[in-house]
Amino acid sequence: MPLSPAAEDFHLSVVGMLHENGGTLVLLGPDEPGFWPAFHNSNEARDGQPDPLDRWSKRAIRTLAQLWGGVPAFPSDGPPYPPFQAWARASGQAWDSPVGMLVHDTAGLWISYRGAIHIPALLDLPEAGQQPCLTCAAPCLTACPVSALGPSGYDVPACKSHLNGEDRADCMAQGCAVRRVCPISETYGRLPAQSAFHMKAFNPT
Repeated sequence: MPLSPAAEDFHLSVVGMLHENGGTLVLLGPDEPGFWPAFHNSNEARDGQPDPLDRWSKRAIRTLAQLWGGVPAFPSDGPPYPPFQAWARASGQAWDSPVGMLVHDTAGLWISYRGAIHIPALLDLPEAGQQPCLTCAAPCLTACPVSALGPSGYDVPACKSHLNGEDRADCMAQGCAVRRVCPISETYGRLPAQSAFHMKAFNPT
């Protein structure tokens, strides 16, 4: 079953696959750089209702699930919430980075999972990816201006304080400096407008 062409029709990318519960779990993320314009021009982005990106993702992924004869799952389903991070690690395409968050072999620290589809068949899995951090100088460890991300975890108060301070413009407009500086992230094609949207959702003040 050719999955990628159908996913790309919805501006989504297959960012991981694994065998799960007698079938195949397909993890879906943005297909960059076309993902953001597709969402931005959608009804969900323009109707003024809450959670537009989640609603757009659910509409697209539910349509794909029907096409593939599968069952969709979303990070917002719950509690209990689906174990997307565990699925990502099990896919062989994502790993824990030096700053704790997941890093993906093609999306870097920009990886995000819009949803997943469980297909009741054991499909062939892609070859495991190459863990990028093994040969990287780890600029992510020093990129945060307030050292909110590092091996010891995520200092949310420090991050929030910075995002509400005088020097917040760069992170708010371009996205998290740590995620941006990853060499894989730099080649991913994510548009700054998408990062600004997520930053505003995270820190709306």
